[in-house]
Amino acid sequence: MTEKRRVVVTGLGPVSPIGIGKEIYWDALRNAKNGIQKITDFDLGDCPVTIGAEVKDFEPEKFMPLKEARRADRVIQFAVAASKLAVEDSGIDLSSMDPYRIGVYIGTGQGGIETSFSNFRVMLEKGSRRVSPHFIPMMISNMSTAYVAILLGAKGPNMCVVTACATSLHSMGEAYHAIVRDDADVIISGGSEAALRAISIAGFASMKALSTRCDEPEKASRPFDKNRDGFVMGEGAGVVVLEELNHALARNAHIYAEFTGYGTSCDASHITAPDPEARGAIFATEHAMKMSGWNKDQIDYINAHGTSTGLNDKMEAGMINKFFGEYAKNITVTSTKSMIGHCLGAAGGLEVIASLQAIEEGYIHPTLNYETPDPECDINISTGAGVKREVNRLLVNSFGFGGHNGVLAFEKFKG
Repeated sequence: MTEKRRVVVTGLGPVSPIGIGKEIYWDALRNAKNGIQKITDFDLGDCPVTIGAEVKDFEPEKFMPLKEARRADRVIQFAVAASKLAVEDSGIDLSSMDPYRIGVYIGTGQGGIETSFSNFRVMLEKGSRRVSPHFIPMMISNMSTAYVAILLGAKGPNMCVVTACATSLHSMGEAYHAIVRDDADVIISGGSEAALRAISIAGFASMKALSTRCDEPEKASRPFDKNRDGFVMGEGAGVVVLEELNHALARNAHIYAEFTGYGTSCDASHITAPDPEARGAIFATEHAMKMSGWNKDQIDYINAHGTSTGLNDKMEAGMINKFFGEYAKNITVTSTKSMIGHCLGAAGGLEVIASLQAIEEGYIHPTLNYETPDPECDINISTGAGVKREVNRLLVNSFGFGGHNGVLAFEKFKG
């Protein structure tokens, strides 16, 4: 019987509101840097929400030809930058590989939304003939994967997953399966999002989903805190290099962790609200654990979805307590969104990268603004200066609108 192919993480590429590149991002996490500020890049008019987590000092021409950058939406630029950073970090020479053994699985929640609305305005004000000939390829969601493949010469399986806030984890999970079934040896995978624009903020604000703590932006994202009042939008990209184990060992690659499990499900109950009983989230967690062959008392850390909304945080905390029972108090839980906001389709990618820091350094970053415990979110939150502990096994959660659930499992690589 053929031995099951194993998947490891060998490269990290974060483009985030608190830093671009692994070293800068990790340093910001260690020092609890807050990336949430008043929005300065555009006018929000009469919108009640004026805060967000912007990617600052991003220069796309550092990662792609200037001519191409001008023809690419910001979501594509982020994806290309994160992918190139991940490949560089992995040390892999893609040019030496069969290009059909290299895949790209990068998703996005909203695609090129700024391109869409800027061209819509042009059509209304100046007529259809003035719409850019680059409008469609700049706007459609799959162009992030296409651009990355073109620039890196990756001719293998190529997919764009679109499952709202669960996008990154689903992208990585499907990439995992593709490597296991021998469709590829290397897949560049994660998520990208550049939806921090007036129309998106207005839409989420109208839903009452966003924090209105605009006079104190640094305190607006407060996952699991009793006084949370909504999430804060962010932007960026989180991409990793997933590689078949023997392929990575053959080139003496640095291995951040082994990717051991992936659980997915749909609540099938409501278009925006999570199932209050957390049945879908529990199913996804159980499946990721079963694939990994883990017992419930072997988990050290959970990087939570932790959006800072009333319903999501209550559901997720309830899920952790229901599934892990008494052992839940021994699991350290944190929300990276307290620092970077909610980067939607890119959230899970950036959170996976933050989680792998915990394995690498034996340190779990804090959840900012956890000041007043909520009895309905009674879990072991990492606060203050974070938690120093050995992390051997961890889970990363993402739960998206539409009831999409994703849970990934990673383990310290032991050979």
